[in-house]
Amino acid sequence: MSKSNGAFEIVRASLLDLNPVRELENLAFEQDAWPLIEMIGVLSLPSIERWKAVQGEKLVGFVAADIRRRQDLAWIATIAVHPDHRGLGIGDALMQTVEERVGMPAMRLSVRATNLKAMRLYQRRGYEQIDVWPNYYIGGEDAIVMEKKLTK
Repeated sequence: MSKSNGAFEIVRASLLDLNPVRELENLAFEQDAWPLIEMIGVLSLPSIERWKAVQGEKLVGFVAADIRRRQDLAWIATIAVHPDHRGLGIGDALMQTVEERVGMPAMRLSVRATNLKAMRLYQRRGYEQIDVWPNYYIGGEDAIVMEKKLTK
């Protein structure tokens, strides 16, 4: 399955995308970028839905969601858009794709309390705050936990 809006295309990601995804994570998150071993897991474990946004051959966005069948929900483990390509609808398209593919009744995510731009995107997509994890991120910043009810 792939989706395209003309400016970018959403396609499945795989372990073959390890280096570009790591580069994107480091660029987008700096101190919160995932370690190599965790990124390998995100790109290879069968319980993970993973999608990338590409412009030609260039990776400009990535999302991964952990499907937790026992909890009847999925967690967006990571979502990143290249800073030079933000504001083009890539994050929204990645979220829509992964929400459609997880097959769970709910999706959760966590976001830095100061990442207001990301929170606005999530709120526009129907996510609501359900919890706060104090001192969750490096530097002691709180995580805002958000959830959206999905249809199976």
